[in-house]
Amino acid sequence: MIEKQKIAETNIFVYKRFYSSQETLEVMKGLREEIEWKEVKIKVFGKEYLSPRLSAWYGEKSYKYSGYKWDQKPWPQSVIRIKKNIEKLTLLKFNGVLANLYRSGQDSMGWHSDDEKELGSDPIIASIVFGSTRRFLLRDKNIKNRKKEIKFEDGDLMLMGNGVQKNWEHSIPKTAKNVGERVNLTFRLIY
Repeated sequence: MIEKQKIAETNIFVYKRFYSSQETLEVMKGLREEIEWKEVKIKVFGKEYLSPRLSAWYGEKSYKYSGYKWDQKPWPQSVIRIKKNIEKLTLLKFNGVLANLYRSGQDSMGWHSDDEKELGSDPIIASIVFGSTRRFLLRDKNIKNRKKEIKFEDGDLMLMGNGVQKNWEHSIPKTAKNVGERVNLTFRLIY
């Protein structure tokens, strides 16, 4: 049974167990087989780095962030099924997905907001995770030292609604803990 949780002081909703444990094993296998993972060079504050995770882009339009441009690319069947399930629940339409593979606790994502111009002025993003649990951190852009941590687990869906990208940054920090692989799909609408 899916449990919907609102994250206090934000417009973020987490749908716990959107996919069951049994379903996530099957989905993870399909994603690992179908997605063409790449380690790309990104720019952060004018310097080039190898991305600290593997990524892939699928969608009807190209997408650019941190100086790297992803060309449009047809959706894998495993991702289409997930997209349809999310769109049915949220009543939203998405035309692109950024997939991230965190291979171990050393893979990470730094503080950022998904605020690229092709996402529009106030993007809504649906994010789903399969595999190991990692710390998902939020920090308020307007109130210093206001932070939150969300327990974002295997099979959970997070909907980041209006105002989230304008008012919050998020990250997935490295960890020394022995954690397994984690796949995160972030569905977006590209204009």
